[in-house]
Amino acid sequence: MQISKKRALMLAGAAFSALLTGLSAAPVFAQDAPAEPAAEEAVQEVVVTGTRIRRPNLKSASPITTVDAAEVKLQGATGVDSFLAKLPQIEAGNNENQSNNSDGTAGVNLRSLGGNRALVLIDGQRFLPTLGVDLNFVPSTLVERTDVLTGGASSVYGSDAMSGVVNFIMRKKLNGVRVDAQYSIYNHHNDNGGLRTIQGNKGIELADNHVWDGEKYDFNIAAGGNVDDGKGNITGYFGYRKMEAVRQDSRDYSNCALEFNDPAGGSFRCGGSGTHAYGWFLPQSGPSNGVPLANAKDGSKTWVSNDSSFAYNYAPDNYILRNSERYQAGAFANYMFNDHAEVYGSFMFMDDHSISQVAPSAIWSGRDFTINCANPFMSAQQGNLLCGSNYGNAGVDMTTWASYRAATGEPRRNDMRHTNYRFTAGLRGDIVEGWRYDANYMHATTIGQFNYQNDINQDKAEQALNAVTRNGQTVCFDESNNCKPFDIFSANGPSTEAYTFVYAPTFTRNEQTIDVFNAYVSGDLGQYGITSPWAADGLAIVLGAEHRKESLDERRDESQLSYASNADGKVSADEWFTEIEVPIVSDKPFIRSLNASVGYRSSTYNVSSSTSEGSEKKTETSKFEVRYAPTSDILFRASYNKAMRAANITELFASQAVGNVALIDPCSVSQIGALGANAATLCARTGATPAQLALGIIDTQADVGTALGGGNPDLSPEEAETTTYGFVFTPGFVPGLALSVDYYEIHIDGYIGSVQAQTAVSQCLNTGDAFYCGLIRRNPNNGALYGSDTSGGYVISTNVNTGYLETKGIDFSGSYLWTAGFGNVNFSFVGTLLDSLETEVLPGLGSYDCKGYYGATCGQPSPEWRHNLRATWTVPGDKIWAPTTVSINWRHFGETKLSTNSTDQYLTGTKSTLNAEIKPYNYIDIAVTKDLPYGLVARAGINNLFDKDPPSIMGGLLAENGNGNTFPSTYDPLGRMLFIGISSKF
Repeated sequence: MQISKKRALMLAGAAFSALLTGLSAAPVFAQDAPAEPAAEEAVQEVVVTGTRIRRPNLKSASPITTVDAAEVKLQGATGVDSFLAKLPQIEAGNNENQSNNSDGTAGVNLRSLGGNRALVLIDGQRFLPTLGVDLNFVPSTLVERTDVLTGGASSVYGSDAMSGVVNFIMRKKLNGVRVDAQYSIYNHHNDNGGLRTIQGNKGIELADNHVWDGEKYDFNIAAGGNVDDGKGNITGYFGYRKMEAVRQDSRDYSNCALEFNDPAGGSFRCGGSGTHAYGWFLPQSGPSNGVPLANAKDGSKTWVSNDSSFAYNYAPDNYILRNSERYQAGAFANYMFNDHAEVYGSFMFMDDHSISQVAPSAIWSGRDFTINCANPFMSAQQGNLLCGSNYGNAGVDMTTWASYRAATGEPRRNDMRHTNYRFTAGLRGDIVEGWRYDANYMHATTIGQFNYQNDINQDKAEQALNAVTRNGQTVCFDESNNCKPFDIFSANGPSTEAYTFVYAPTFTRNEQTIDVFNAYVSGDLGQYGITSPWAADGLAIVLGAEHRKESLDERRDESQLSYASNADGKVSADEWFTEIEVPIVSDKPFIRSLNASVGYRSSTYNVSSSTSEGSEKKTETSKFEVRYAPTSDILFRASYNKAMRAANITELFASQAVGNVALIDPCSVSQIGALGANAATLCARTGATPAQLALGIIDTQADVGTALGGGNPDLSPEEAETTTYGFVFTPGFVPGLALSVDYYEIHIDGYIGSVQAQTAVSQCLNTGDAFYCGLIRRNPNNGALYGSDTSGGYVISTNVNTGYLETKGIDFSGSYLWTAGFGNVNFSFVGTLLDSLETEVLPGLGSYDCKGYYGATCGQPSPEWRHNLRATWTVPGDKIWAPTTVSINWRHFGETKLSTNSTDQYLTGTKSTLNAEIKPYNYIDIAVTKDLPYGLVARAGINNLFDKDPPSIMGGLLAENGNGNTFPSTYDPLGRMLFIGISSKF
């Protein structure tokens, strides 16, 4: 460990001092024990996350943080991703605040090791197919508790659980009706004087000073009843949620595309995309070869020099909150025939419809267009600059980059619909005394349908750019498909008919299925005398087998196949697993209990697709855990988990496509000066030719380049080691107090991932390494690192086996119930101290540590310290306003620094003094609940009470879930949220 003992003790002491003195407040969390079930649910089986061993009062050897249903209500969370993202162990993933490049789903990223290494479960069973994992599917109103476990999970649930599991424990045996409804809205005061001045000077319409927006409506009902004198139960549910969209022009920080105004990055300006609304050209031949030209802003058909004054502010149209409408329905059922046979099962359904919106489309630069020299839309001045003496010659075409932002057209919208089905069935019961069995089946299907609207088809654009005069009319040279000519030679823009022709919606459909057959037996070997001589309980054992089969089918319409591919694949796994729990010593002096447990899982994977031959991969995972309690007051625990994770179906077979990524080209015309005298030599490493450098390589537009991403069927399994150790302290001399401290270390070798485009370019430039340089595909004509297809102008960023990932840290948690004359006050705390978050991109070529950093390579902020602290006061029953609870929550997110300011060769890049660090963020949330007649409970609350703005960050520094000049998954992007709700207690 790199954290000194003194420092760790100081931090722990400070954290728990704050807890015990009640200076602030945090979420209602429990550590390592399930929440107490409600009265009508007391008969339900208690699920211990992280093991299939059945034993009373069994404690996990791995740290578990539990979020109970009461905490969810106090946060006003209508989706499970909302409260998970606030946990210090979790880095926020895709959510409702993502628009550009969003797929409409919500994910979870445990320990910042990637969502593909955390397994999501429902009642200990797998959730959905890999590609379709979407937390929106979980009906939050029926979640009894959520367990987040680190370590020791791969041998129990499968190798996908390298960083741990998130297990949703559902309420499945209701005997009555539960109704829950909530309304929320955001309120924000736009008062950032600096940004408003910048925007006003640029002529941008300012956001309103006071806004109320982002309304959410949520309604859920669940009803259940016992059958046959309690032998069985049927519980059904229905849920509906609707969200209203919020545009970026409603907030100061996101109203314009922020750029640095000086080389030191000391101030902002409103910049934008070089793909602007006036139209510009970069001839690839002829008299103006390599000279960027633009249509004059006054609408005259005159070309002038293209410069940054033409930049298009693409920010206002983008959504910072997507609109969404979601329906959920399902049922849980069980029936116990006798002690030997209980049937159980469930059906769950979701239909989620969401729309993302971004700036209007364009005829994109990065593609070679041919334009005829007799084009009637061109003026003589334009024609002479493009064609020279061939101007007017009907037999001559010239090659040029052409770009035109359809600013007078409609914004692009991605109409996303996700339809998910999940069915489970099982049979369980006693075999003989001390032995039980559980055999179950799960099938799930996810269907994603994406209709991308108002996008310009680049092939149709090329057809429409070639205009001729026939019979006195200006028409397309090729009039097929009802082509309408597109006038790109004037800032006044094309006709409505031309827009209608070039707009071409695209359609993508993916379907993924998973089938899981799982069966195991668990037994107590103590009845056969297999018991330690120093312990009262005997050995407990689990033996089981599992078969899984996943399939993927992703189809795109023909218009997308120039830059993306269809995909399909199948993965099957045959596994057997075991767990053994060994009580070694119990009820001896200084040893109240000493237990050990081991686990093992062997897996054989078979993968195939229509384009690749089948292959077989084998993996093994194992665990060893120890728990030692010298007294009833304290428990020491440790676990070691070794795992191999085979690539999932998405990593293997996901469609390969060219898409936008955050990228600043250090060899472009505005950046190359920073490289000094050796610029030509350094840029040659990245594939830039002397001729391209002489003409000047075009900057990536709005600091966005392109990369080829997608699956790779030749991936090898990852290998990981996870270590945790710590203690749980529940002193009998301080009733109501529980504290825990746990150290964790996760190391993953040969991790499956992609080399970020910025990392590849920076490493090639700085080291000349052949691997990194081989990933760069500059445009063969002008060297640019952005384009529209696979002909050139991108960085290869497909999945590969790389170096290692490693993270270390310490989790702290605690709770204390203080009983006083004025009522009970419950304090609850959870915090994480991050020691390292290290990545080695390639074996032996060095590593970088993103602890305390954010930026192009490190992505979202990873602070050294995060915590939540809640205090909840319950008014005693003899007060007139009782029973009422008042709760205050303090969310703390530590400071982070800009990674590109670092001297580390893997991190260094664009410098900034303004964005050099993001200072610590503290949010205060308050909530009140009040019991009403007829078994109803009302609640109201305010999150982000003081309406704190998120940090404003230059767009080129954002990567991984960056949107609207900030990180909306990490920080509250919309300001103060007010909510009011009502629910029944039945």
